Amino acid sequence: MDQTIKQAKGPNYGILAILMIGAFIAFLNNTLLNIALPSIMKDLDINAATVQWLTTGYMLVNGVMIPTTAFLIQKYSVRRLFLSAMGLFAIGTIVAGFTDIFAVLLAGRMLQASGSAIMMPLLMNVMLVSFPIEKRGTAMGVFGLILMAAPAIGPTLSGWVIEHYDWRMLFHFITPIAIVILLIGFFLLKDKKEKMDIRLDLVSLILSSIGFGGILYGFSSAGDKGWDSPYVYLTIIIGVLSLFAFILRQTKQERPMLNFGIFKYPMFALSSSISMVLNMAMFSGMLLLPIYVQTIRGISPFDAGLMMLPGALVMALMSPVTGRLFDKFGGKILAITGLTITTVTTYLFSTLTLETTYTHLMIIHAIRMFGISMVMMPVSTNGLNQLPARFYPHGTAMNNTLNQVSGAIGTALLVTIMSNRTESAAADLTAEATKQFTGQPTEAALAQMQHQIAMEAMLDGINFSFYISAFIAAVALILAFFIKRVRQAEEKIEQKPSNKKVSAGLVGN
Repeated sequence: MDQTIKQAKGPNYGILAILMIGAFIAFLNNTLLNIALPSIMKDLDINAATVQWLTTGYMLVNGVMIPTTAFLIQKYSVRRLFLSAMGLFAIGTIVAGFTDIFAVLLAGRMLQASGSAIMMPLLMNVMLVSFPIEKRGTAMGVFGLILMAAPAIGPTLSGWVIEHYDWRMLFHFITPIAIVILLIGFFLLKDKKEKMDIRLDLVSLILSSIGFGGILYGFSSAGDKGWDSPYVYLTIIIGVLSLFAFILRQTKQERPMLNFGIFKYPMFALSSSISMVLNMAMFSGMLLLPIYVQTIRGISPFDAGLMMLPGALVMALMSPVTGRLFDKFGGKILAITGLTITTVTTYLFSTLTLETTYTHLMIIHAIRMFGISMVMMPVSTNGLNQLPARFYPHGTAMNNTLNQVSGAIGTALLVTIMSNRTESAAADLTAEATKQFTGQPTEAALAQMQHQIAMEAMLDGINFSFYISAFIAAVALILAFFIKRVRQAEEKIEQKPSNKKVSAGLVGN
C-alpha cells in the first residue's frame, strides 16, 4: 500500500505535547551556544575558525540527516524515532558538558544535531496527519510558538548563564530535562506502525550527504575563507554535482529516499521558493544586527540579546494568531502583508548611523519580526496542504533541507557583500582623510583616524547588506501575489506486483 501514513481520526494531544517539549529543548540548545563561543575559545585555547565548527558542524549534520527523515518516518513508528532522537540528543549533551577537549565537544555537538535533525520533521509530519486542512493553520501556529519561543529566550538566558557560571552549565542545564523527556516518551508513547519492507539506498544516502553537505560547507566557509579558496569553490562544485546525481537517481526510483516529484504541485513549489528567499533575507537581521550592535556600538552580548528579545517574543506569540488567521483567510493576504512589513523594515535597517538609538533598533527589529511571523508558517503550511498524505514525510524533509541550504547561502552572500563593501569604503575614506592632512599626522591622530575609518567602513558595509536584503525580501513579496488557497491533491493509487519487495531509494520495488 502506497499510503504509508493514514489520516488520524483525531489528534493525540499527549503525543503532540511530548514531541513539542522535546523539540523545544532541542531548539533552545541550538541558540544557547552562540553567545558562549568566545568563552569556549578562551577556556579551550582555540581560535575563532576552530570554534566556529560547533556551529558549522551542527548545520552540516542537519543537512546530511534531514533528507533521510522521509525514509525514517515511513519506516519506523513515532515512538521509535522520538526515543532515538532524544537519546542521541541526551547523550550528546552529556558528552559536551563533561569535556575539556574540543574534538570531544564537537562530537557531542554533532550527536545533538543528529537527534535534532530527526525531531522537527517528525513533529511536523505528526501534526500534518493529525489535523484536517481547515484546522491545520491553528495547529501549526501553536507549533510555531514552540519553535520561536526557544530562540527568543536562548540568547538572553545564555548571556545570563555565561556571566554567572561556566559555559558547561549550558549543557548541564539541558541534560536532566532531556533525560526526563526521554523517560516520559518511553513510558507514554505507545503508537504502533505496520511493518514496511523498505530499505535505504546507500548510494542515494552517500550522494545526498556529499551534495547537501558540500553545498552547506562551501557556502558556510565562504565568509571566513573567501570565495577564491579551493575549500569553498571545490566543495560547492562537488556538492552541486553530487546533488544533481542524487536528484537524477531519485527520479528513477519507485520509492525514492527524497521524492523531488512533490515540486509538480505548484503551491508547494511556490511556498518552498518564498521560504528560501525569505530565509536568505531573514539572516541579515540575525547576522548583521549583532555585528553592528556589539562591534560598532560596543553593546555587551547580554544587552544585545535583550535588545533582540522583544522581536523574538513577538514572533513567538504571533505564531498561534497567524495560524488562526490562516485557517480563516488563507496564506496570500498574510504573506503579502508580512512581506511588505519585512521589506520596509529591512530597508530602514539600511539607514543605520553611529548614533542610532538602542530603542529605535529594538522597535524596528520587533516590527520586522512581526512581519516575518505572518509569512513563515502560513506559507509553508499552505504548500504542504496541497500534497497527498503519503508525500508529507518528503514535504517536511524537503522544506527543512532547503531552509538549511538557503540559510547557508544567505549567510555567505551577506557576509561577502558586507566584506567587499567595507573594503571599498575603507579605501575611499582613507583616500579622502589623507587629503585633509596638510602635514604629517601624529601617531595618536593616525590611530584615531584609522579607528574612525574602520567603524564607518563597516557601518557602510552593514547598511549596504541590509539594502540588498530588502531587495531579496521584495522578490519574496512579488512571489506572494501568486499564492492560492489549496485543497489536498487526490491520491493516485497505483497497482504494484505483490511478489516484489518495496525499496526506498533502491531499484526493485
